[in-house]
Amino acid sequence: MVFKSIYPFTLETIAEYEVMSDARVETKLDQSATAYRHWKKTSFAERSALMMRVADLLITHRDEYAMLVTNEMGKVLREAKAEVEKCATACRYYAEHAESFLKTVDQPSDAKKSYVTYDPVGAVLAIMPWNFPFWQVFRFAAPYLMAGNVALLKHAPNVCGVALAIEKLFLEAGFPKGVFQTLIVDIGITERIIDHDIVQGVTLTGSELAGSKVGALAGKAIKKSVLELGGSDVVIVLQDADMQKAAQVATLSRMQNAGQSCIAAKRFITVGKAKDAFTDAVQKEIAKLRQGNPFDENITTGPMARIDLAEKLEKQFKRSITKGAQFITGGQRNGCNFTPALLTNVAEGMATFDEEVFGPVASIIEAKDEAAAIRFANDSRYGLGAAIWSADIEKAQVMAKEIEAGGVFINALVKSDPRYPFGGIKKSGYGRELSHFGIHEFMNIKTIYVG
Repeated sequence: MVFKSIYPFTLETIAEYEVMSDARVETKLDQSATAYRHWKKTSFAERSALMMRVADLLITHRDEYAMLVTNEMGKVLREAKAEVEKCATACRYYAEHAESFLKTVDQPSDAKKSYVTYDPVGAVLAIMPWNFPFWQVFRFAAPYLMAGNVALLKHAPNVCGVALAIEKLFLEAGFPKGVFQTLIVDIGITERIIDHDIVQGVTLTGSELAGSKVGALAGKAIKKSVLELGGSDVVIVLQDADMQKAAQVATLSRMQNAGQSCIAAKRFITVGKAKDAFTDAVQKEIAKLRQGNPFDENITTGPMARIDLAEKLEKQFKRSITKGAQFITGGQRNGCNFTPALLTNVAEGMATFDEEVFGPVASIIEAKDEAAAIRFANDSRYGLGAAIWSADIEKAQVMAKEIEAGGVFINALVKSDPRYPFGGIKKSGYGRELSHFGIHEFMNIKTIYVG
């Protein structure tokens, strides 16, 4: 069995990767166990030096890695370079802060001495998606390796080249063999990997369906899991918002990476009289976009990553129009290429309201007041991120408390950042990545009591 790497812009097969045999997988699991026995005893200083070396290599090889990303999943080259740079930032952040995040905490009690330590647990299996093929990996690898755990990566089949390049990068930086390993495997072997004694946690970023299956497997094996799943994020635009700025940021959020982001702004909710001005501003922003060859520096929007994803988006788009959504612009598909689109008069019962829309389609929903906007925002099976645009910051903060999401950004782009926790609620998953909250997810939080 082989996995094919297909350049989405032309649908040309550029590489094939043979799936690892069961025996090879077992060997890699054993290597993880061996590496962990040594790695967990290394000092933070030693780990930090190696992680800083990874950051340096990411910058040194940025262009090479970015070209690999663009070839395998179609991201515009400029965005791919920025993604690699962001990974370097995360490596440096945890290299500098992991020790303080995991320092022993005195816990006064009736004991002569009592305290809490953070100890590594073993290998963390990461099942990662294709949409941010470098960033998704480093936002788990940087904290968990700095914590003394080891990592096993099962990446998406269409980005095997990236997965192997990352493994090579860690080795080049000087990480011991077995500390970070890539597994080129079919999903069918996942249960056996999770069951292995060295694996003590599973983190997955992906679809709701994938999260449900992997969460169940982890639960069956009594292993902790962190799930970052889908999203149907909202941008709520109040009447007093800076319409031009709101439209610029909302369009960027919706259309970057060809709309293939879990935290992209997918539903634009206008309040009261904000609809006309905001719609006009968004339409003008979308008109500036150019869809095409992702290696062309004049292109803003590359192809979608796979043909099945583009076909699904096209069906969602057309079904919404059939249900009464008003077509404004875009929506033409040619293979994986889908022109940035805008729909208005989107309402409950339409695919672009009810479902996660993973591609360059923006939907404008009209709410009569703030209460209705909050109701629309929360009328979703997902709860990942949200944004509110208003000149009244106090009002926006009050509204933010009512939004059912893992993060609410006021007058700003919803984004992931090593400095604050990232994750969702409801069908968007559970657990947190990044910040000190994320590094604690796969640790043995141990009480030590001296009587």
